[in-house]
Amino acid sequence: MGFLWLKSIHVIFMVTWFAGLFYLPRLFVYHALSEDRASIERFKLMERKLYWGITTPGAIVTAVFGLWMLLGAWPAYQSQGWMHAKLALVVLLIGYHIWCGKLLLDFKHERNRRSHTWYRWFNELPVLILVAVVVLVITRSLPAGLLAGGVVLGLLLLTAVVQRARARRTD
Repeated sequence: MGFLWLKSIHVIFMVTWFAGLFYLPRLFVYHALSEDRASIERFKLMERKLYWGITTPGAIVTAVFGLWMLLGAWPAYQSQGWMHAKLALVVLLIGYHIWCGKLLLDFKHERNRRSHTWYRWFNELPVLILVAVVVLVITRSLPAGLLAGGVVLGLLLLTAVVQRARARRTD
């Protein structure tokens, strides 16, 4: 299979994976707010289908095709810092994916102990990773990727400060 086909499949399923990772914690937000049995059961079903039917297959296909491309060109990548940074972020993203699976089980067994606000912030981590990975891959520059991730992190922190100030003002 040609390299461009491998890359196309990798990117398509990466988009699928991220779509699931963006939406699943959003479902957790609404699930954490739910109080009636019908809503709780509906969210359990939606979360399970999203995690196992879309997000996890997206992760697996992304990883398989990414590794296929990486192994085919490792001599060219092994000394490039941006690729090492990207791979570290992918490992972090896999950890986030697994953590989402643990949270899914907590909701399934009605053991959730986190607030909807916590899930709103938890939902931002894949945004940071996506921005950093895209900048790393497009620019092939470690400093540019770090800068992009830092800018997004700074904006998230600024948002948190503004939200906290607003909450104090209304108290």
